[in-house]
Amino acid sequence: MKIGVVFPQTEIGSDPAAAAAYATTAESLGYSHLLAYDHVLGANTASRPDWQGPYTMNSMFQEPLVLFSYLAGLTKSIELVTGVIILPQRQTALVAKQAACVDVLSGGRLRLGVGTGWNEVEYEALGENFKNRGRRSEEQIDLLRRLWKDEAISFDGEWHKVTDAGLNPLPAKRHIPIWLGGLAPAVIDRVGRIADGWFPFVNKNLASQIKQVHEVAKTAGRNPADIGIECIVPVDSDVDFLKSLQDQGVTQFALVTMNIGLKDPQAHIDAIKKARETMEGFF
Repeated sequence: MKIGVVFPQTEIGSDPAAAAAYATTAESLGYSHLLAYDHVLGANTASRPDWQGPYTMNSMFQEPLVLFSYLAGLTKSIELVTGVIILPQRQTALVAKQAACVDVLSGGRLRLGVGTGWNEVEYEALGENFKNRGRRSEEQIDLLRRLWKDEAISFDGEWHKVTDAGLNPLPAKRHIPIWLGGLAPAVIDRVGRIADGWFPFVNKNLASQIKQVHEVAKTAGRNPADIGIECIVPVDSDVDFLKSLQDQGVTQFALVTMNIGLKDPQAHIDAIKKARETMEGFF
């Protein structure tokens, strides 16, 4: 069982020393990975009285791939995971380049979690289409993998065109794992067909949803065991709860310390230290 931690984006502050301390402490404690959420622009709710989103312009976020470029030089073994990058609001070739560089600089430690997102404000500002984001993301994943594999490619898709061009440097293994986030039926189908792993939310139907992923994978000629399943869970989760998720097919966890009233970066570090002791049997 792999257990990682969620980088406390909204609560750790802007001091780079705090970010470094959190990441290096997580690595020294034996956590397998560090997962970072993605959020580019925050909406001003003063002009949006009916705003429903969980984040606003007051929510601080480090851009995950930039953050990982910094942390790659301060850590040695911990996996760096985007959970998840909103892929369709970004240019695909640029994501491929950024991810490849982070992977090279970290010695092959990047796992790229991607999703389609919910925030139309970001899509508008970044100049991408919010309405076709799901369908477009499949072509993006195909293009990412091709760009990472070969020195030069030609690609002529519905939304992308590359004419005999390629990235340099290429990823360490010419492959970066791509995991998907979300619970929509289309996402479950997409995970089974093309993803290396999945970030589902914990919910009462999780076991049946994992079973659906596995059934789709079999139909697509894939081995379901090759698809990882990771759930983000509270840092104070007890062992019995984790075991129940494991029994449903979850293969790894990320412990989140945000939104429980911790007052400063050190409190987040102390929380993952305490959790490490409590969950000794899972390491």
